[in-house]
Amino acid sequence: MACRFNWAHRKLHNRLLQLGAVSFYERGESDEQHPEGIDGTFLPWSLGLRQRLIDLFPLPDGQIAIADDVPLEPKWILEHVANVKAFSEAAAEHPLPTTVPEEVSAKDSPPDDLLDILNGTVATVESNNRLTPNKHWQDVRHLILRLDETQPYVPGDVLALYPKNFPSDVDHFLNLMNWASMADIPICFVPNSPNSLDAKRSSMYSPPVRFSNPNHIFTLRELLTNHLDIMSIPRRSFFAQLLHYTDDEFHRERLQEFTNPEYLDELFDYTTRPRRSILEVLDEFTSVKIPWQRVCSVIPLMRARQFSIASGGSLKVAAPSNPASETVTKVELLVAIVKYRTVIKRIRQGVATRYIASLRPGQQIIVTFVKGSFGFNSENLKKPVIMVGPGTGVAPMRSLIYERIAIREKLVLPLTAAKEDDVLFFGCRNRESDYFFENEWIELAEQTGLTVFPAFSRDQVSLMRIA
Repeated sequence: MACRFNWAHRKLHNRLLQLGAVSFYERGESDEQHPEGIDGTFLPWSLGLRQRLIDLFPLPDGQIAIADDVPLEPKWILEHVANVKAFSEAAAEHPLPTTVPEEVSAKDSPPDDLLDILNGTVATVESNNRLTPNKHWQDVRHLILRLDETQPYVPGDVLALYPKNFPSDVDHFLNLMNWASMADIPICFVPNSPNSLDAKRSSMYSPPVRFSNPNHIFTLRELLTNHLDIMSIPRRSFFAQLLHYTDDEFHRERLQEFTNPEYLDELFDYTTRPRRSILEVLDEFTSVKIPWQRVCSVIPLMRARQFSIASGGSLKVAAPSNPASETVTKVELLVAIVKYRTVIKRIRQGVATRYIASLRPGQQIIVTFVKGSFGFNSENLKKPVIMVGPGTGVAPMRSLIYERIAIREKLVLPLTAAKEDDVLFFGCRNRESDYFFENEWIELAEQTGLTVFPAFSRDQVSLMRIA
């Protein structure tokens, strides 16, 4: 396969030159494999670009550039609902609980409340089984979800899940910021500038967290649990924000070092190498007290995590559990749970996969579907297909295999019409540990003529064939 390093912007750059554009500064290329991460090449380039722009477009006489140590005002801030007249009626109609349920705190798993997500769909967890043996170092889950509605999808499509933080981490954050006493008071977003107020219908000036219900009432606890990624690895800009919220000189000096491009290696060693989280940073810089009204301008938003759908064909439909539902859409995922020990001997867990591991049968969550890039076309059924899916990457290949079988059956095509043509190459470490869906491959090989070549990198016999 040809190298695609920085391919997109190289192509765009060359096309602009073809159209007559003139480059005023050298093109920058970042490399995530740089010893200091993408910032290792990006920061020096960005500083040069900034100086070049200042030289080309100097400020008018009498104006000076905003100093780096001056905090920029956010477009939106948080305010208590009781202080905002427009939300008073909504607050009365939708009262919020004042404490976290005891059963949630006791088991320390995220609450079961459904997220208010634009275009979200309710899915029920049917099963969440571990496929790898307990003695194996990696926990890989086969997650099956049910939707009481018809939801079409094709091979290559992905399912977006919305993780939550755990109550123990949220409580720790609240205590560090001295917000525990106001954690369950209803709050809302209010514009902090005329631009936000005048153009609030524009996506550019939308609140940091967009709810499907514009009058959604929430609390600091809900915000930290469902929408702010307090367990993510902080960026350099995060430390620049913290500078404004501490009076401790030693802490200020240390934070200042992390914002200085000359000390990029120190920042990398402190954050990226040990995978230190925002919560752990705040646990060390205890003098930092972020104003709760501005927390969304300091803590990044929680991103949805996308997983390739592993089901297709007959696996997509199940008998409805609700008599009122005519059909049920089933979605299967293959998810590797991220959990490891870092160089500082601390256990790290993926924010999304830790949440997925906690999901229980019968629990409801909000999901969204995202179109994939397979370009699946049923007209290509008569053409052979070669599939390569190592590890959990076999998920979309499994979807494609079952989808092709279902369409062939519908068109009354022989299942063995493509015998010796459709081929799947699957790689993993051990046959006994992570050979996912082994029994299915054997059965499909017998029924449809699918050829599977599994490769086991840790076993003596590394390549064998199922025909």
